[in-house]
Amino acid sequence: MYHFTFVLVVAATPPSQLKTSTVPLWIRRTLAADPPRAKSLVVTLFGDAIAPHGGCVQLKGLIQLLGPFGINERLVRTSVFRLVKEGWLEARRNGRESSYELTHSGRRRFSYAYDRVYARAQEPWKGDWTLVLVQGDELSPQRRQQLRQELEWQGLRQLAPQLYAHPRIQPGPLAELLERIGARKQVISFGNATSDQIGSGDFQELINERWNLVVVAKHYGRFLRNFERMKNLLQCSPGLLPQQWFSIRILMIHAFRRAVLHDPLLPEELLPKPWIGNEAYQLARELYRLSLRGSEELLASECGFAKGNGSGSKSILKERFL
Repeated sequence: MYHFTFVLVVAATPPSQLKTSTVPLWIRRTLAADPPRAKSLVVTLFGDAIAPHGGCVQLKGLIQLLGPFGINERLVRTSVFRLVKEGWLEARRNGRESSYELTHSGRRRFSYAYDRVYARAQEPWKGDWTLVLVQGDELSPQRRQQLRQELEWQGLRQLAPQLYAHPRIQPGPLAELLERIGARKQVISFGNATSDQIGSGDFQELINERWNLVVVAKHYGRFLRNFERMKNLLQCSPGLLPQQWFSIRILMIHAFRRAVLHDPLLPEELLPKPWIGNEAYQLARELYRLSLRGSEELLASECGFAKGNGSGSKSILKERFL
């Protein structure tokens, strides 16, 4: 009787290759689990990646940038067409080449959005409030609903049928939205209103009821769960491609922007301790810094943008997530 001994030899894969291979897998799974809507992703892309480089990009470059996110050419064209109608973008032609550029209104709206996404107010709150009173019946139900939605996006909440409030809204964003929807004459705002009940239980109950911080915390929690995994992968994933860095940057800022849209950005003095939004901001800051260089290399190759070396783009990018 013969006895045979079989020896199975398995070639070892370097740990770095195993780790690196999980990054594109995370990107694919993230896109499959929550596919970004085309128009919303175009807004994210313009605000985060194109605005620092002048706010203008050729259509073919935009199509190339959005392709890896599952956004095909038809969806790109439809999205930019709608954004032109909404006043975010304007079309330009140079021979056969089509480009899209941020309008003056679009640049203003992005500049106010930057403070919400990339910055956090550090000054102590002095206890003052901004009150917004919607007067008269001149606004149609549709315009009134639009006004309410725009005010709530800025963090204001309705305290009475025609009265909205926020403890830290800046006058610039408020004036811009009232002008944009044509409601400046129907709204009166009062700054520096104060309350002598800030430390009372009734006041804190009002904050919890009107601003619903539990829902806000859930959005931040979802962001943290997904992108903490990405952070762990990046710590041992050398040699990523520029396209992968760009995908990480855009997916991260898109998800973080969506979470911030639900956040009224109340002063620290009115928030639970510890506040999960601060943890999410620090994670976004770290991932943004890690992905910035590689993602800028992709923008340089696909769109001809400078690699963050132009004085304008370099200063804008450095001011983000300070």
